[in-house]
Amino acid sequence: MLHFASDNYAPVHPEVMAAIGAANDGAAVSYGADPVSARLQERATEVFGEHARIFPVLNGTGANVISLMAVAPRWGGVIASDVAHVHTDENGAPERVGGLKILAIPSVAGRIGPDAVDRYAGDIGDVHRAQPAVLSLTQVTELGTVYSVADLKLLADTAHAAGLRVHVDGSRLANAAATLGVGLRDLTTDVGVDIVSLGAAKNGGMLGEAVVVLSDGGGPGTAAGPAEAVPYLRKATMQLASKTRFLSAQLLALLGEPGAPTSGTGDNAPLWLRNAARSNLMAARLRAGIEAAGLTGSGGSGGPDLSLSKGDQRGAIRFTCRTEANAVFATLPRAAANRARAHVRFYDWAPGETADRVEVRWMCSWDTTEADVDELVRTVAAAL
Repeated sequence: MLHFASDNYAPVHPEVMAAIGAANDGAAVSYGADPVSARLQERATEVFGEHARIFPVLNGTGANVISLMAVAPRWGGVIASDVAHVHTDENGAPERVGGLKILAIPSVAGRIGPDAVDRYAGDIGDVHRAQPAVLSLTQVTELGTVYSVADLKLLADTAHAAGLRVHVDGSRLANAAATLGVGLRDLTTDVGVDIVSLGAAKNGGMLGEAVVVLSDGGGPGTAAGPAEAVPYLRKATMQLASKTRFLSAQLLALLGEPGAPTSGTGDNAPLWLRNAARSNLMAARLRAGIEAAGLTGSGGSGGPDLSLSKGDQRGAIRFTCRTEANAVFATLPRAAANRARAHVRFYDWAPGETADRVEVRWMCSWDTTEADVDELVRTVAAAL
């Protein structure tokens, strides 16, 4: 069965698997005091800047919770979009574990703007309100859209002017960089981001992500800078792996060994970029294939088109978001989606425009092939 449900379904990239095997050579000091983790730290400064500190953790939720706790006090609030993973899909972990209230802001195509900070800035100093301490941005957003470099800079400047720190949930940060044709540093350090949850599992890793501290000044109400706080938070939240070398090996395989290029094209690009560019390309192929097959009826190109004005258009696919990374969001008849799911795994995302339609997400991965995409198009066409 084809998988278009999640990039978490994808296998481990062979280069990552090889790196894990290479790390499995004899004994090594535990808890990150090993040579592989030392090389990872060296590489992090090359990729993100000389002040970057990287801390491997076990999963993305852990990376997000630790990052937010490191830059916010226990009474703090986290400004995030209403579709942010930290708000909708982590079972309240920032609240339960970190004691932090999520301050959700309605998004447009998954993105929020500087007005999100303005909305809560008036609560600063009000003892009756959770104190806004962090602006959390998801890049790529949960709806597959991407913040531009200029947008990120404006958001970070606005947050800092209000005394807030800036966190990026970068579970698909590599895909955003591939889309924009920039490096990881361009989307983080250089625009003023303070701390990043760096994804790996969705981009060819086996398990594990990382917290990357970019700015070490203490957040509002915090006694220590995040680079000092993260090691203790990582242990206290049960995210410190005893055999950290195997997490570090995966991240190092994706980022590249010290001295390797931090950008490039084709086989000369680092693995994180090759994988992300591949999955983005397959999503673009999928959208183009649906349009070329005539499955969108009229007006299927470009951005969202939710019109269902003609009876003969009710069976058509309607894209609901621009395809800017490795996900395609669209609505189609619910019955057709269910028929297609007998051959292809994918998830329903939200109700459709009418009761008999549903919004779905088709997610491409580093291992998605042209043949996979073409087969999905044929399957959906038959189901329609």
